[in-house]
Amino acid sequence: MSSDSKYVSVDFEIFGNVQGVCFRMYTEDQGKKLGVNGWVKNTRQGTVIGQVQGPHDKVIQMKQWLSKVGSPSSRIDRAEFSNERDISKLEIRGFGTRY
Repeated sequence: MSSDSKYVSVDFEIFGNVQGVCFRMYTEDQGKKLGVNGWVKNTRQGTVIGQVQGPHDKVIQMKQWLSKVGSPSSRIDRAEFSNERDISKLEIRGFGTRY
């Protein structure tokens, strides 16, 4: 992708010990640090779900962070990414936690 006007959007679900360990707060911080847009939320199943939108390289960095780093006391067993698609403009403003 050479054009800067192209963005990518991807949904994620993180499995493991990811609730009660500040995972959402760290995800929000990381999203803001990378300059991507999106949201993050706990599920009743004990996973964390969300969506990331932004420039392709930044979204790749965020996916890497979500699947390998997370919050300091989290344990990530598995990260699933779905609905990855190119978008011409960002559909979400900023990065936040949903409840």
